[in-house]
Amino acid sequence: MTALTQDRNTPQAMGDARVGLLGANQTIHAGSILMRNASGHLIAGVTATGAFGVGRAEERMTSTTAGVTNQRYSPGIFRFANSAAGDLIATADIGAACYIVDDQTVAKTSATATRSPAGIVDNVDAIGVWVRFDEALTRAMLS
Repeated sequence: MTALTQDRNTPQAMGDARVGLLGANQTIHAGSILMRNASGHLIAGVTATGAFGVGRAEERMTSTTAGVTNQRYSPGIFRFANSAAGDLIATADIGAACYIVDDQTVAKTSATATRSPAGIVDNVDAIGVWVRFDEALTRAMLS
């Protein structure tokens, strides 16, 4: 592509609303953790490797074939359930990465490299863990 010779109307993504394509055989529940797999598709939060948390699902969707179904999601800071025992996230973990256990639970560790990162621990309270979902930041932090 050549350099501009006149003004250009460059589109801008406004707000937190995002859309991505679902992976194969997914059932996504509104309000759940979404992750991006190695193929670039969105999948429900599960214990798996090779993926990164992207945010909260904004609607319930199902898919059978990868790359066909659009899924609305939002990056940002959301509260999810805290893991238990040795993987319980504490106030001392604020600012550290946390890892996806399932579509509503995060943990302190990767369980010996069996879990993908969700995002960054923003806060911890009696109800759960506030996770900052910013895929680019999480990828940069862990590379």
